[in-house]
Amino acid sequence: MIYQAQNQKPRIMNDFDQSLVWSALLLLSVGLVMIYSASIAIAEAQFGADRAGYYLLRHAAYLGFGVLLGVVVFQIPMSMWQKYIPYLFLIGVILLGLVLVPGIGHEVNGSQRWISLYVVNVQPSEYMKFFMVLYAADYVNRKAGDLNSLIKGFFPITIVLSVVGALLLLEPDFGAFFVVSALAMSILFLGGVSLKIFIGLIAILAIGLYELILSSPYRLSRVTAFTDPWSDPYGKGYQLSHALIAFGRGEWFGVGLGGSVEKLFYLPEAHTDFLLSVLAEELGFVGVATVIVLFIWLITRAFVIGRLAARLDQPFSALVAQGIGIWIGVQALINMGVNMGVLPTKGLTLPLLSFGGSSITANCIALAVLLRIDWENRQRLRGLTV
Repeated sequence: MIYQAQNQKPRIMNDFDQSLVWSALLLLSVGLVMIYSASIAIAEAQFGADRAGYYLLRHAAYLGFGVLLGVVVFQIPMSMWQKYIPYLFLIGVILLGLVLVPGIGHEVNGSQRWISLYVVNVQPSEYMKFFMVLYAADYVNRKAGDLNSLIKGFFPITIVLSVVGALLLLEPDFGAFFVVSALAMSILFLGGVSLKIFIGLIAILAIGLYELILSSPYRLSRVTAFTDPWSDPYGKGYQLSHALIAFGRGEWFGVGLGGSVEKLFYLPEAHTDFLLSVLAEELGFVGVATVIVLFIWLITRAFVIGRLAARLDQPFSALVAQGIGIWIGVQALINMGVNMGVLPTKGLTLPLLSFGGSSITANCIALAVLLRIDWENRQRLRGLTV
């Protein structure tokens, strides 16, 4: 809501959107608790009974670093982000390329997505999602007069997406490729790209995804397993079948915090990709519904902040805020869909909840930028009423 500047002085009680802050803090807190619950067994098996809290402490360290990084990022004006995003985006592309260099890239479970820094592994694709939000928002602003042109508006962003997509698929990281592509297309759509060009871009992407699935037996097997996981519950349908069992055991109120059976080496990646399944088993439908409501509220606030920025004549900030909302929403939707058996299994974490240093720090940076946009909106509103 925009306060009326001429007739009454607005009452701005806070410099931040308190509901946005609390929804984010609640999601981060739930994630911390559930990571501890989901990882106790695997931590004891890997490091001994005296280190049952290994993943909890590691995630808490990531989260603490992410919050500190967020405090620093909050100090950066949006005009500064817009000025330097081409260079940041280039750095992101270079990091995606370095991941593929032998000796630099670190392989885990058959995928080479990380750069080892000895103490931690950095996953550049998580930061590329953030860079893509900023780059696409800046691109729409720079090309505002050419968005209806096939040559000037469509081809440049297509080339950029092709380069980034190729690097992600070489890792391979199909999930990140889909999220990055969805972010770019969504921001182009919000920015007013021609409907014909937008539909054409979606068609090209859909054909490309279809070909990628058919050309890879691994991806094809995941799609077929998703349609009927019980046909091979000990093979390609193993993860999904145990995720569904976890949801079934949870019923309305769950079996109680810490009471999950599926996390006891039945459900792979219980503290990362399938954290929601453990949450569903222990906290039931009520717990899952609460998490979904918190995500919906956070995403709604991102769009409200973006809409206000647009009305205050800040188009770049508006698209960035809405892009962050889309990023969190799309990735959360995919992860939830995978856990519930609605979508094929994909290696995407649940934003703000799942274990992962790069994921949680990238999320904290994005939320700090969102809060900065909200803060700048409030300062402009305050200036209008002086």
